[in-house]
Amino acid sequence: MLYLSEVMIQNPDFETFEQLQTAVKEHSKAEMFFRIDVKPPYPDTPENWEDRLEASFT
Repeated sequence: MLYLSEVMIQNPDFETFEQLQTAVKEHSKAEMFFRIDVKPPYPDTPENWEDRLEASFT
């Protein structure tokens, strides 16, 4: 299972939501499930961030 918090911890150098979204897409190749357990703290995080991350995972 991929946790959003783990992706963010493993990549402390991320500064944008787009970088996070790309990482989630990469991790989706090795994981079956995705859990959104935190809200991304990036200034460009859109209102529909949950939907966008879920779409990136699938």
